[in-house]
Amino acid sequence: MAQLTAIFAEMDHALIAYSGGVDSTLVAKIAQDVLGDRALAVTADSPSLLPDDLEDARVQAAMIGIRHEIVSTHEMDNPNYTSNPINRCYFCKSELHDTLKPLALDRGYPYVVDGINADDLSDYRPGIQAAHERGVRSPLAEVGVSKLDVRALSKQLNLPWWDKPAQPCLSSRFPYGEEITVAKLQRVGRAERYLRDRGYRDLRVRSEGDTARIELPPESIKEFVLTTDLNQIVREFQTYGFLYVTLDLEGYRSGKLNQVLQTAAAGL
Repeated sequence: MAQLTAIFAEMDHALIAYSGGVDSTLVAKIAQDVLGDRALAVTADSPSLLPDDLEDARVQAAMIGIRHEIVSTHEMDNPNYTSNPINRCYFCKSELHDTLKPLALDRGYPYVVDGINADDLSDYRPGIQAAHERGVRSPLAEVGVSKLDVRALSKQLNLPWWDKPAQPCLSSRFPYGEEITVAKLQRVGRAERYLRDRGYRDLRVRSEGDTARIELPPESIKEFVLTTDLNQIVREFQTYGFLYVTLDLEGYRSGKLNQVLQTAAAGL
């Protein structure tokens, strides 16, 4: 914690790229504690963000007391993004930071800071390159703070969302190469919200063509099958535009869609 506070003490002013996730919220909390009104959290709103997550960001920012603004980003206007190549996140983060950097400079904030943690550096995250190209600082990664450390520090600071599940953008629900549209993002968002409202927090609804594939933690699959009205879920998802609804028997695993990249690299 001392290393993180020291980083912000040297910054004087900082703009936080704030998604409302547990990582960027911890960064925002520390920035607020150190800098006060010289810290600003900015959330990017786009079709790939669940409305629920935007509201969470608002509530959490208010609770930690940091000034908070919302800006719109337009990655959906970029065919390099919507065509969903393996480096899609590069174009997303390029749009984000090409929006935040001019805002920061205009407001007198010499630093833009994100919530990338040390674990993120070992995964395939092309968005990190886009951020680094634009001079974004990543204090958590700089001092070796892992995801487990983030949760422990958040709990130590009495942040009630310390165990909040990771919630990457909705575009991560599609296999590489499948075009992303606003309509597809909306139906995935509606499907995940439907399951969240029924008590399932850590989940994904992967979308491939007209098929929805539900991913739940492995330990939750049996209970889900035995206690859930599966036909009702199918009917509900079909009203969103899906034709087929399946359950992934392996269960939820972060970054699962990246396994196709590992297979390709292995020549399989």
